[in-house]
Amino acid sequence: MKKPLSIGLASALLAGAASADGLYYVGAEAKESMPLKWVVGADLTYDDNVTPNSGNGDEDAFSINPYVGLSVVSITPQTSWDVYARVGALYYFNDVEGQSDDLYPQARVGANVTHRFNERVRVSSRNFLAYELEPDYSYGFATSRQNDPYLYWQTDNSVGYRWSERFGTYTGFVLTGLDYDSEVENSDRFTWTIYNQFRYQLSPQTVLTAEYRYSETDGDGFAADSTDQYALVGVEHRFSPNSILIARVGAQFREVDDSGDDSTSPYAEIATSTRVNEVFTVRAFLRYGLEAYDTVQTIGAGIYDFSEKETLRNGVSAEYAISPMFAIFGGVDYIPATYDEGNLQFATGPAPTSVSGYDEDLVNAYIGLSVKFTDYLSGSLTYNFTNSESDFDNRDYDRNRITVGVRAEF
Repeated sequence: MKKPLSIGLASALLAGAASADGLYYVGAEAKESMPLKWVVGADLTYDDNVTPNSGNGDEDAFSINPYVGLSVVSITPQTSWDVYARVGALYYFNDVEGQSDDLYPQARVGANVTHRFNERVRVSSRNFLAYELEPDYSYGFATSRQNDPYLYWQTDNSVGYRWSERFGTYTGFVLTGLDYDSEVENSDRFTWTIYNQFRYQLSPQTVLTAEYRYSETDGDGFAADSTDQYALVGVEHRFSPNSILIARVGAQFREVDDSGDDSTSPYAEIATSTRVNEVFTVRAFLRYGLEAYDTVQTIGAGIYDFSEKETLRNGVSAEYAISPMFAIFGGVDYIPATYDEGNLQFATGPAPTSVSGYDEDLVNAYIGLSVKFTDYLSGSLTYNFTNSESDFDNRDYDRNRITVGVRAEF
């Protein structure tokens, strides 16, 4: 009986630290193999404010988004891997002022691999890439709508080692890139991170963690390079086979190269997922800290790079199956941010050398209904509302979108 117990403890100790799956990630891994599955579908959307940050007023438009996707999962005692991909295009039927094109290609690709050399050692690699126009707030970098596509990618590679029945470590590195097309200036970022996490098995359901991260970010244009360090403690608790909580809190130490500004901030990240019963599932996340994204803003005649962008990202999503045929789903993201220590980078006229105290709040909410017509064919109807209130020019807006979709799986 000792070997199965050791394997169970090793799996709990080496549950994984970071991820490319966004803020909603809660450490879940596939439990069984799945054969190759294809998905073909299309979404038709009415958008009443396509380019809210362009200063051209409310521009409405219809668009269509055809796509094709695939996924496959392989699980063996030694090696687990899953691959998923979706490619498509977003086409606007009418010309939109402030938008560079009518047709935008889209792609999302992910590949995750875990290999167990023995009961003590395993390596893990999680990789993700997205090229698209709309911001996905669960990635943790988008604050407001941009009018050009972005390429976002991340690779997280780590080695886990179980030192004893209760104690293990995870050591790894993360590379992250964000690249916008040429119309969006000062927004590209490249970040590399190394981390080490200590893990202690307190009980069959609970793992305590202590983690250190070191991260460097290269900014684009007027955005300064920066260094961030994190000292965190946390807990991972499984309430039931279908419910888990992962929480880490501590301090963030941030240094900005050009300005020489140093700051210390509380830091927290919490993610949870629970299957309340056979028909109701809820997921939620929260992250608070100083961010290196979207730090360059224009104020009057000056362009400023803010050394401290204090951001709280939190959201919740849920799905409820009314019947085998009908299900409702919905969610909301709330992102308040405060910009401080803004340093003047360029001016076309008189402008102060530094500014602080600018606030921005964004709410993105959606609700929808899905219908399963047959075992292979389903449809959906979704309403999405976005509201942005900002102290910066051209960043206050409301946006409504209605989407009708159909998809086939085989």
